[in-house]
Amino acid sequence: MDNNQNSFSYTYSAREQSEVEKIRNKYIKQEDKTEQLKRLDRSVTSAGRITSLSLGIIGCLIFGTGMCFCMEVLPVTGALAMLLGLILGVIGTALMIIAYPIYKKMTEARKNKLAPEIIRLSNEILGQK
Repeated sequence: MDNNQNSFSYTYSAREQSEVEKIRNKYIKQEDKTEQLKRLDRSVTSAGRITSLSLGIIGCLIFGTGMCFCMEVLPVTGALAMLLGLILGVIGTALMIIAYPIYKKMTEARKNKLAPEIIRLSNEILGQK
């Protein structure tokens, strides 16, 4: 009697193997050099973008609140509402104006910090030294 008759083996079909491989790849983090270079390039602008968008949105909301006071939409009326509205409008405008310079400054600082690593990785990918 042959011992192979008592054993059982199963092979997955090509479709099942691709599904298993896809699930497996979700949990195995292998980042090649090109993906690493793309990630570094995206990270150059991300911090500045988040900060400047936050400042711009907050400034816009403060500016809008100031407009509500000036137009006497809120319960406060009279000279106090106008004064408060003007102060909030100036603060909101200032925040919106400084959002872009802060973005440029943060992006430039991040670019200077990551430039050696990005150049090193791009040279490795291109096969240069």
